[in-house]
Amino acid sequence: MFKPAIGLVMGLVFALTILGQTPAPSPAKVAAGSLQRIADFPSKYVKSRNIDIWLPPGYSPKNKYPVLYMHDGQMLFDSTTTWNKQEWQVDEVAAKAIYTKAVPAFIIVGIWNAPMLRHTDYFPQKPFESLTPAQQDSLYNTKRPGQSSVFNNEKVHSDDYLRFIVNELKPVIDNLYATRSDRANTFIAGSSMGGLISLYAICEYPNVFGGAACLSTHWPGVFSVENNPIPNAFFQYMEKKLPDPATHKIYFDYGDQTLDALYPPLQKQADEIMKKKGFTETQTLTLFFPGEDHSEKAWAKRFDQPLSFLFAK
Repeated sequence: MFKPAIGLVMGLVFALTILGQTPAPSPAKVAAGSLQRIADFPSKYVKSRNIDIWLPPGYSPKNKYPVLYMHDGQMLFDSTTTWNKQEWQVDEVAAKAIYTKAVPAFIIVGIWNAPMLRHTDYFPQKPFESLTPAQQDSLYNTKRPGQSSVFNNEKVHSDDYLRFIVNELKPVIDNLYATRSDRANTFIAGSSMGGLISLYAICEYPNVFGGAACLSTHWPGVFSVENNPIPNAFFQYMEKKLPDPATHKIYFDYGDQTLDALYPPLQKQADEIMKKKGFTETQTLTLFFPGEDHSEKAWAKRFDQPLSFLFAK
């Protein structure tokens, strides 16, 4: 199990206190539980960003709680504050699952993305670096459908993004809140590129994360599958780096509308690798949601599924 040095933990907490960045009530509204925010969490690895911490109804420091780390934190709780007026509704879904005893009470840590750096933060770095220099250059020149640059002239640095989560953020969360900090009670989740980085996190840090939820996993990496070397690079990485199925769980899902229309054949390839590497139906689950698109509304509808899978004993 990953154990940061006590001096590092206290140093980070002290630095946050000095900077006036200890948790405070979040301006975002939640329907259940409570939400705190550490504004502009500093990092030596990545651009500073807000961190939202959702505490379940009845949270008490006398108890200990599992923790789910989630990417795209600004999209999770309050649709009145998001760019597309959608949200994951994680507070409503999580609170209902806790109330019905489908899952134990747990904490959610919402890690905001840095919008201009989202692709470079979330694109799994080792698979990217396994591509030829010509392939990498071609990807760096890729445009979005609206003609803006996918990578915004930045280099892929998801290894640093994971170092930020594991070496800087997690120690502070474990110090400030009543967490169960071991691998069996530490999970990571996201959608689209957030699904990719969640899979990458559990592969790179198998002693830290015991489960990952990858919704609408963006296997193409960019916005086309034609002559695209990225999925095969991901699959080759999985062949080598998937964690031990005896101690890890990985959830996948996908729809078939909008961007999700690209995923069905690629997800089937990923599922075959999971099976080949010894993951059984109790250790991996893939669900298909026909008619569902690539949106927070769609992910909100099924967020209960990864929760019940990851937390099942």
